[in-house]
Amino acid sequence: MSTASGRPTNWLDGIAIAASVACMIHCLALPVLIALLPAWTSWLDLPESFHFWFLLAALPFSLLILWRTARRGGRRRPLVLGSMGLALMAIGVVMLGHPAEPWIASTGAILLASAHVLNWRGRGHCHV
Repeated sequence: MSTASGRPTNWLDGIAIAASVACMIHCLALPVLIALLPAWTSWLDLPESFHFWFLLAALPFSLLILWRTARRGGRRRPLVLGSMGLALMAIGVVMLGHPAEPWIASTGAILLASAHVLNWRGRGHCHV
């Protein structure tokens, strides 16, 4: 994915970063909002399947982007970091309802977002 000037486009990493940040905000802010504003619970009540579907979308999207960069650019660090983040997010999906789940899933989202930021920053150097 390159522009006419040969510089890589970073829109896929941008979307992935935004999705990871949205996940982190959801994981951290939503429980606080629900605890502080009980009247909102029925309005903000997301089905448990939301987490599964969000992870299902993030897995192939992120792995494809990070794997492609590792293969073409030889930079494996974002792939390893992103894989760890996705694994923690998957553990969070399995642990839904457990008190540690928001922390585990949020840590995964932060690791995944960090991997995409590393990927984004490194693209200018290797033109992947």
